[in-house]
Amino acid sequence: MEKNILVINPGSTSTKIALYKNEQPVFSKEISHRAEDLAKFDNIMDQQEFREELIVAELEKAGYKINDIDCIIARGGALRPLPSGTYRVNDRMLHDLKEGVHGLHASNLGAVLAHRLADKINVDSFIVDPITVTELEDIAKVSGLPDIERVSIFHALNQKAVARLAARDLDKQYSDCRFIVAHLGGGISVGAHKYGRVVDVNNALNGDGPFAPTRSGHLPVWSLVELAFSGKYTEKQLKDKIWSNGGVTAYLGTSDMREVKERIKQGDEKAQLVYDAMAYQVAKEIGAFSAVLEGKVDAIVFSGGLARDEEFIGMIKERVGFLAKFMIYPGSDEMRALDMGAVRVLIGEEEAKEY
Repeated sequence: MEKNILVINPGSTSTKIALYKNEQPVFSKEISHRAEDLAKFDNIMDQQEFREELIVAELEKAGYKINDIDCIIARGGALRPLPSGTYRVNDRMLHDLKEGVHGLHASNLGAVLAHRLADKINVDSFIVDPITVTELEDIAKVSGLPDIERVSIFHALNQKAVARLAARDLDKQYSDCRFIVAHLGGGISVGAHKYGRVVDVNNALNGDGPFAPTRSGHLPVWSLVELAFSGKYTEKQLKDKIWSNGGVTAYLGTSDMREVKERIKQGDEKAQLVYDAMAYQVAKEIGAFSAVLEGKVDAIVFSGGLARDEEFIGMIKERVGFLAKFMIYPGSDEMRALDMGAVRVLIGEEEAKEY
């Protein structure tokens, strides 16, 4: 039976919505929010009613009524560490998101908006695979210092979605596969997927794994400590260098890889070195995760914007192509990934979890 599924993905300056009939998209819209409109609100949670009204208005403008929706699913925000899956929005989740217990981010609005709308039409609301999905094996959590435990923060929604697509294309179940999945975007995460669980992954947000267009990735720890106590930077400035102004941005002053490629065409040797080094580090990380999977890898799966760059993928393949076949799903189709999470619950393939 076909179900009308509304997908909501809030960002800091926009709200993406899409309507699906099961897995078939029928409508999508990115609602941009003017800076002067957002400036009226003290914090992100004060925008609930404002964004809700815009969602309903855009649906009605496109000829769809909110009462015709059977289920609403949204991007998950900053929540406590939890296993992968589709989660029913409940009071505890709403409390943690509204209060910013685990961090305040625009994505926190997702579940809040989904619940507000679903409550009015008496349907279920869900989120799926937030960034704090944690399935690490105990051995992967050991860092080398008891004061610090390795944690799982990565592109869980996208990694899980493309892993399931890869399994489907191999005529297998995700729970029967062993994949290395590399999400190549503004941040880069590489995960070892073992029988449906991400048993090891780099912390793609705050300083782990390959460097990326905006993030530093692994750094020599001793030198980082010296830099932290050099007096050159405040704590915030140094953290910004690591997670939003590191990597390609720090070396070349841009995170736009199209610009980097153009500079390379014009003979910029530094741009070429940074480009080559990023591919080198991604390949090295993939090689490390092949050890996690004991060399038994069904496929190496790529997603994200950089997965469209055949030259970049080719450089990685030169180094680790011998490990397994490459499967490429370019881009980051979060809306589809969210819809797929809802469909799995609606058709009984997966049971909704409680937060």
